[in-house]
Amino acid sequence: MTQIKRNAALVATSAVLLGLTAPLTTSASAATPSLGWTKCAGTGLDPRQQCATVKVPMDYAHPDGRKIDVVISRIPAENPATRRGALMLIPGGPGGSSLNDPSGKGQKLPQDVRDAHDLIGFAPRGLAPSTSVDCGLEHADLALSKLRPWPAPDGSVAENMVTAQRMADACARNGGELMRHISTVTEARDLDRIRAALGERKISAWGVSYGTYVGSVYSQLFPHRTDRIVLDSNDDPDPTRVSRAWLAGHEQGVEDVFPEFAKWASAPDNPDRLAGTAAGVRPLFLKLAARLDREPIPWPGANPEELNGNVLRQTLLDTLYSPSRFPALAKLILAARAGTVPPAPAAPPEQVLQNVAAVGAATLCNDVAWPASAAEYQKGVDESRVKYPLTAGMPRNAMVCAAWPTPPKQAPVRITDRGPSNILLVQNERDVATPLAGALKLRRALGDRAVMVTVNSTGHDAYLLHGNACGDETVSRFLATGERPDADVYCD
Repeated sequence: MTQIKRNAALVATSAVLLGLTAPLTTSASAATPSLGWTKCAGTGLDPRQQCATVKVPMDYAHPDGRKIDVVISRIPAENPATRRGALMLIPGGPGGSSLNDPSGKGQKLPQDVRDAHDLIGFAPRGLAPSTSVDCGLEHADLALSKLRPWPAPDGSVAENMVTAQRMADACARNGGELMRHISTVTEARDLDRIRAALGERKISAWGVSYGTYVGSVYSQLFPHRTDRIVLDSNDDPDPTRVSRAWLAGHEQGVEDVFPEFAKWASAPDNPDRLAGTAAGVRPLFLKLAARLDREPIPWPGANPEELNGNVLRQTLLDTLYSPSRFPALAKLILAARAGTVPPAPAAPPEQVLQNVAAVGAATLCNDVAWPASAAEYQKGVDESRVKYPLTAGMPRNAMVCAAWPTPPKQAPVRITDRGPSNILLVQNERDVATPLAGALKLRRALGDRAVMVTVNSTGHDAYLLHGNACGDETVSRFLATGERPDADVYCD
């Protein structure tokens, strides 16, 4: 599973196109008579960014039935003479939006990429300002340590099963019909409706985290509609487990990244030093988490309003997304060891939390059937707690999907090696959310359709974020020219 800024508080296609440089479209406007572009809502946006609404079927099995809105954004290609087409910015999540990304991370793209592509963002179905959904969850169930299924201190999953039922009931009661039509496949079909509305014969894409799965599914369903596809920080595409595999991946992800935190937290010149050696950080953390299981510290303004062992474990998981977060975790650990807490972290408005949680739950639960047996989860949690104590069994536990009232409408899409060889995967070697082990499974599934750039870096999201010139230049060259390495590349 993936995670971007909006839901960090809650809890991210054979060689047909290589070397092809002739524009797919030659008009800067790309024939968009059906779209009414207007000024986007919000502040701090690039004045060139405009928004429009695309009408899509709520239920693709009944395409002439009820329509819903998907709001999209665009900053046009900066050099009409070299314009190639549209670059879809596919967000992470599920529950993330790229609506403001043309003004944000899109402006970090090299000039030749921005010259050649309209930058297209969107709010996926269910997520405001597109037609939105809301489960009306209890405030306490919006806590990250509830949305992520941390077992009880003794490892029991009984309370998690009760929580899953309560949340699933709320989504069934309050979510409306749209909740049953939010999934990765429907998002991929929406992307093709956006492509058509833009007047594009083919689209390129930069998908990040969960967006790599969306991009993979799109490339599988609509291979003839893809141009240059970059998948950044890649999800395990296992068609038998899908989101269950993403959750389980956190076990290895934490183990991949924790040594980097331990090395940083034991450096002699670190003002927030936790231990004299890197080896000493792990037992210190585990001991503190166990103590907080027994003796939580009140934390006014937080959700929940206490620092308990699972809140600390969830904070560790969140922290390992980026080394820039290491100091905040160290300060929290130092405070908790002294029996205090820092000020409670700020949270997004509850309306945003409710919306993101609902879209996330619907996608995860509609993509694949989850087991309903508490015994099956308990067995997995017991095994995980022994092998991976830092994550205490959470990655194999029961989410809201264990009690989801409706089965998936179709089997998950199997990602295969059939289709054009126009995919470039880029992946950090140490990534807590989308670990390298899962990314390699996607690489194997795609076969000759893809090559992979592995970057010697720590954190979630690889392209243009960590300053690795080799990785960044390889991806940028592909987006700008279509030139792709002949084989997989390791960037030190």
